[in-house]
Amino acid sequence: MGLTIGQKLIKSHLLEGEMIPGKEIGIKIDQTLTQDATGTMAYLEFEAMGVERVKTELSVAYIDHNTLQTGFENADDHRFIQSVAKKRGLLYSKPGNGICHQVHLERFGKPGKTLIGSDSHTPTGGGIGMLAIGAGGMDVAVAMGGGTYYTVMPKMTLVRLSGALQSFVSAKDIILEVLRIMSVKGGVGKIIEYGGEGVKTLSVPERATITNMGAELGATTSVFPSDEITKQFLAAQGREADWSPLESDPDAVYDEIIDIDLTSLTPLAAMPHMPDRVRSVADIGKIRVNQVCIGSCTNSSLMDMLKVADILKGKKVAADVSLTISPGSMQVLNMLSLNGALSDILSSGARLLECACGPCIGMGQSPNSAGISLRTFNRNFEGRSGTADAGIYLVSPETAAASAITGYLTDPRELGTMPRIHMPSSFIINDNMIEKPVSPEEADSVEVLYGPNIKPFPTSEKLPESIQAPAILKVGDNITTDHIMPAGAKILPYRSNIPYLSNFCFRQCDEHFSQRCKAAGKGFIIGGANYGQGSSREHAALVPLYLGIKAVIAKSFARIHCANLINAGIMPFTFKNADDYDRINTDDVLELADIRSCISEGKTAVLKNITKSEEYPLDYDYSDRQKAMILAGGLLNYTKEQGGNR
Repeated sequence: MGLTIGQKLIKSHLLEGEMIPGKEIGIKIDQTLTQDATGTMAYLEFEAMGVERVKTELSVAYIDHNTLQTGFENADDHRFIQSVAKKRGLLYSKPGNGICHQVHLERFGKPGKTLIGSDSHTPTGGGIGMLAIGAGGMDVAVAMGGGTYYTVMPKMTLVRLSGALQSFVSAKDIILEVLRIMSVKGGVGKIIEYGGEGVKTLSVPERATITNMGAELGATTSVFPSDEITKQFLAAQGREADWSPLESDPDAVYDEIIDIDLTSLTPLAAMPHMPDRVRSVADIGKIRVNQVCIGSCTNSSLMDMLKVADILKGKKVAADVSLTISPGSMQVLNMLSLNGALSDILSSGARLLECACGPCIGMGQSPNSAGISLRTFNRNFEGRSGTADAGIYLVSPETAAASAITGYLTDPRELGTMPRIHMPSSFIINDNMIEKPVSPEEADSVEVLYGPNIKPFPTSEKLPESIQAPAILKVGDNITTDHIMPAGAKILPYRSNIPYLSNFCFRQCDEHFSQRCKAAGKGFIIGGANYGQGSSREHAALVPLYLGIKAVIAKSFARIHCANLINAGIMPFTFKNADDYDRINTDDVLELADIRSCISEGKTAVLKNITKSEEYPLDYDYSDRQKAMILAGGLLNYTKEQGGNR
C-alpha cells in the first residue's frame, strides 16, 4: 500500500512511535519559527532549559505582531528576542521585514522538511511541500534544543481538485469552500492533502493561502505536492537548489476524500463570527461596508497585491470606506513600488500599512462601532478586531478590492474579466533585514537583554493526590483562544508579563474571572465542544495556570490548545457522557479524588460534584510521556526531572 504526502513526510522524520492514527508519535524537526507575540515566552523557556545553541537546521525569530510601539514594552521584547537570537544561533527578521509565514515561504521553506512554529498558521509552509505544524512556544523551545516533537498520528484527508478557477474566483474561495464543507472542527486529527489535476492550476502563493487557512479547520496541517510549479517558485526566489519532488503514491489510501470542481466555485465570504459560516457573496447581498482590510499571512503575497492593484487602477475608494493595504513582506512592497502597482493602489485612496500582521491580530485599524469590515484575513472571531460589536466578513482580495470601490459587498465578477496575473520569473532578493547570529566562539560576549516588563515563567507544582475546587467558569462550544486570552493593541504588549496579563483572561466571557480565580486560589473550567480553537498562543494555558486552574473538563478540545494545557500542567478531560456537561453549574464545588494515582495507573477519572452529590466519569487519552508531564506539573518540570532530555 502506497503512502500519502503526509505519511511520507512523517515516515522520513519518525523518531518514536508507530504511524497508527490516534497514537502518539515523535518526529525530528528541521526548522522552527517564532513571532514576537509568542516568541518572548518561547525564548524565556529556551533560556530556562540551559541549552547553549539551537540544534535545528534553521531557526528564525520574526518580529511581525507587536510592531505598534506605544510604550517601551514591545521594543523591550524585540530587543530581548534579538539578543537571544544573536547569542543562541537563530536568524532574526527585523520589524518591517514582513509576516513570518510570508517571509519563510519566500526565503527559507524547503519541500520535504519539517517545520514547527509558535503560530497556528505555520501550516502555510505546506504550500511548498513542508510538514509545517503550529505548536505552543514550549514545544518550539524544546525542538530548538534538539528535542523530539510529539503529536498524535493524524488521519489522511484528500481534497481532490478538478477544473480551474473562473475569473475573479481565487484560492481564498477554495479554502472557504473547504471550511463550508468540513467546518471549524472537521479537520481535527487530520492532515489535509490537496491533489487532483486542479492543483496544477495553482501557484505556490495560492497554495499557501489554502494551507494557511487550513488552521481554521482544526487540522494538524495541510500540504500540497512539490512539483514543477514549486520548482519555478523557488527558482524565482534564487533557491532552486532547495527544491525536491514530493507527491503521493498512486496507490495511497486516504481515510476521507472530498471532491471540489474549481470551475463551479463562486466568490464566497465567511460571515460573522466564525470562519465556517460561509455563503456566496451573491447570496449575502449588497450590504453596506465601512472598512476593507487587505493583507495578513493569508492574502498578502505579490500575486494578491498585483490583483488588487489592477482592480483599483484608475478608480476611487468609496467615500464611506476606509481601505488599508498590508503587504506581506518587504520583498512584496519593493516589487510593488518598482513596477508601479503601489502607485495604482495609493492613487485609489488606499492607506498603506506596515509589512506586518497589523489589523489581523487586532493591532490597530479597529472598525467603527457596529461597523461592517471586509477582511482578507483568516479569522473573524467576535471582538478580535478590537471592536466588540463589529461585523467581520472574510473574503478574497478580489472581493475586497471590488467592494472598496462600490462601498458595498460586491461580487467581483461584476467588474468584467480579470486580467491574468503571472508569477514573476525572478523576485527581488534583499535579505538585509535578516540578521545572522554570532559564531559559537563569540556567543559568550553577547548579553541577553531583559526589560522590566519581562516577568519569569509561571511555576507549577507536582500533581497532588486529590483536588477540590469550584467550577470557576462554564462556557459553550467553539471557545477560542481569543476568548481565553485576547489579542489587540492594548493587551499584546504584556505577553511577556503573565501576572499583568491575567487581568484580561476570559474577560469577554466573564469580566470578573480573574478576580474570582484569585479569590478561590484554584478552580476548574467547564467547556463545550472544540474548546481552545484558534491560535497557538500558549498564554491561553499559562495565564489559567497562573490563576490556579487545575483542569479543564470539556466536550472536546482543539489540538494545539490541548497540548499547551498538558505542557503547562493543566489536565484536559472530556466528558464520557456529554449530557453531564449540562449538570454542572458555575460555582459548584467539584473534586478529582485520588487523581494522581488515577493518572499514574491509567484508571478511569471521576469528577465528583460535591454541591449536587453526583459523579461524572471522564475520559483522557494521555500517552505515557504526557502522564509523566501531568504528574510532574508540566513540560518544564518534566524536562528538569529527565535531566534536560525530553
